Amino acid sequence: MSVGVPTFLLVQPLPLTDPGTPPLRGPWTFLGWLARRQAPTLAMALTCGVVTFAAQAVQPFLLGRVVDSAVAGGLDAATWRWAVLLLAVGVVMAGVSVVGHRFDVRNWMQAAFRSSQLVSRTVSRSGHAISAELPTGEVVAAVANDTFRIGELYAMSAQFLGSLVAYAVTTALMLSASVQLGVVVALGLPVVAAVLAFLVKPLQRRQTAQREATGRLTTLGADTVSGLRILRGIGGESVFSARYREQSQAVRAAGVRVAGTQSWLDALQVLLPGLFVVVIVYLGALAAVVGRITTGQLVSFYGYAAFLGWPVQLATQFLKIATNAHVSAGKVVKVLRVVPATGAAPATATPPAPGALLRDEATGVSLDPGRVVALVAADPDEAAAVALRLGRFDDDAEAGTPVTLGGVALAALPKEHLRRRIVVADATPTIFSGRLDVELDARERAALADLERAMHVADAHDVLDSVPDGLAGELPEKARSLSGGQRQRVALARALLTDPEILVLVEPTSAVDAHTEARIAARLADERRGRTTLIVTASPLVLDHVDDVLFLEGGRVATRGTHRELLDRPGTAPGGQVAARYRAVVGRSLADAAPDAEPDTEPDAEPDAAAAPDVRADTVEVLP
Repeated sequence: MSVGVPTFLLVQPLPLTDPGTPPLRGPWTFLGWLARRQAPTLAMALTCGVVTFAAQAVQPFLLGRVVDSAVAGGLDAATWRWAVLLLAVGVVMAGVSVVGHRFDVRNWMQAAFRSSQLVSRTVSRSGHAISAELPTGEVVAAVANDTFRIGELYAMSAQFLGSLVAYAVTTALMLSASVQLGVVVALGLPVVAAVLAFLVKPLQRRQTAQREATGRLTTLGADTVSGLRILRGIGGESVFSARYREQSQAVRAAGVRVAGTQSWLDALQVLLPGLFVVVIVYLGALAAVVGRITTGQLVSFYGYAAFLGWPVQLATQFLKIATNAHVSAGKVVKVLRVVPATGAAPATATPPAPGALLRDEATGVSLDPGRVVALVAADPDEAAAVALRLGRFDDDAEAGTPVTLGGVALAALPKEHLRRRIVVADATPTIFSGRLDVELDARERAALADLERAMHVADAHDVLDSVPDGLAGELPEKARSLSGGQRQRVALARALLTDPEILVLVEPTSAVDAHTEARIAARLADERRGRTTLIVTASPLVLDHVDDVLFLEGGRVATRGTHRELLDRPGTAPGGQVAARYRAVVGRSLADAAPDAEPDTEPDAEPDAAAAPDVRADTVEVLP
């Protein structure tokens, strides 16, 4: 905090360094935790709210004294004193109101963005567990809508508390002047608020139903858009558009039900306080006629009645906002309760030194330090699943058959430490929108020469030609302007730039032609020579450049050796029959290769499904 700078001019930087760890027992518990986390800011806002509304409540009283003094003695000194005091209260109210508004906004921003950070942190840490438990639309809506509704609760808290204080001050002032009118105010406002509160519960129920319907619609829309090309291929656009139309109508119907209840609430919010003002003015006029109150007190009572309509409306609005916040907090808590697929339990072991052996105990796949190894299997999904196990994507699924690094189970090591040392590039590349150089440099440490070298190894020079401004050019959403082969090569360059101790690549060349694959294979082997690398592939063009080949059969490593050794091993030699089956797998890949094929340059070209199986669509391709 800067010395000499007023507190109300300081703005806490966002995002927060540490959003904290909230209790997840329920929505109200979560909301209470947020209030405690921003207690100083909330306390300042509440103080300003109380002062502002108390000053407003006192103004009708002072105005009445000015009128009575002027009626009794004209513009004498007493009248001017009351007038100056009224002006001073107005100035204080205006100044405190400005400061209070700043704190209201800060409260809103802190609560909303703290909640957003918590949701984002949970999503980034949970892996595939988040999509297994919640639909995509539910998670997106939690960040896009729910967190902001939560923030509104704290932005309105000061005005709500100030309204309660104003009600108490006004009631006391009216009781001191007229017991009858004071009792009407003391009992009438709670009755008005109670009538309005009856509509809050059905409104909450209908808002929850609308929120859930909207989440389902978002999920359905995202699935339809992402799979539009496939839908066109099978002629299913009309079926899915009909489903979207049906769900859209369900959301509309839910919105109409919410609007019906909301309209009653809004109408009564104006009508009941208005009737209350009429009653107060009528009773005050009768009292003034018979002389029970003075002219100035009548003016004050009218001011009280007119002013109290605003606190009633604010109280009703706060109930509505609290209802929305409760519903939204429940959705946020639902997301935060998702247990991450990895790293849920604290690390219990010390990481081994660099150069440790990475071994899958279940399959016998072991990566000797400093060697470039290929993994081949008759079933590509089986080999890809092993690669994912080496990256530690699901602690529970792999608890019985651990993967070890230097003899220590990966589940016992710090997750962040493993993500720096082991990088798994999946078979389905995902490229994000933004500047090409920024999307390539996932760890924000590569120089221009590093970027150019990685693109050269991935043979992605044509990408630099097709993207305006090259490395400084902008990629659209999902890099849809690039072909499938180009996206795959950009993803390979991105994986290489992470420069991990252990790099696992799943079918990195499945979407390119044979000439391009041959160039990539030679450059990739040279680039990673001396560093631990596993390439899941059955392509002879790649296998010919690796140091060692592991052949997976029946869930275990059946044999190993160089590509040439396995090709030349006679059937009568030990392991000869396994080598024959290896040759059959590699031969299929060789037969599938098309040396004379044209490079993949058409936008939105998709990799061959057989060559690049989608073993886990929700796995992050490169984990920073």
